[in-house]
Amino acid sequence: MHRAPLRIRLPGGALDGDGADKLTKFVDLCDTFNVPIVNFVDQPGFMLGVAAEQSGSLKRGVRAFVAINQAKVPWASVLVHRAFGMAGAAHQNHTRWNYRVAWPSGEWGSLPIEGGVMAAYRRQIEEADDPDAMRQEIEERLTALGSPFRTAEAFNIEEIIDPRDTRPLLCEWLELAYQGLHTIAGTKARTMRP
Repeated sequence: MHRAPLRIRLPGGALDGDGADKLTKFVDLCDTFNVPIVNFVDQPGFMLGVAAEQSGSLKRGVRAFVAINQAKVPWASVLVHRAFGMAGAAHQNHTRWNYRVAWPSGEWGSLPIEGGVMAAYRRQIEEADDPDAMRQEIEERLTALGSPFRTAEAFNIEEIIDPRDTRPLLCEWLELAYQGLHTIAGTKARTMRP
């Protein structure tokens, strides 16, 4: 009897409902006890598909974003790899100052190149004599432009750092963060969340 191979879809770090709930609880815990947050960002976006829709991933993800925006503790983000889409953009509250650095391996934007190419160049790819070659050519051309140094300023990155400098820079930031914590101590008032 022939059986179809078992296909397991690994999330690759995509934010699903359970991950969003875990994020919400962690942020609330740190905010309640005035513990600064350091976020090592590798967030390719929301989990997609029927199962993600049925589990309410987007709604639970929005709840996590609201928790992040309500948090008053000092926040540092280190973009180590991917930060795409709405889930990738929610790695910190963008309405206030946060310490944000990136490793040279960082990639960020609205869409990863692979998904964006099919969305933006679909007709051109489908009409090509060799669609796979055309898609690959476009991806390679765009990847060459995708240096983190080009987009760092647009995405409010303080600095692109050598990964070996991460610990000393975060220790320095943490000293400053704890000096400012006395101004936010006290009862936390949070509004209703979705």
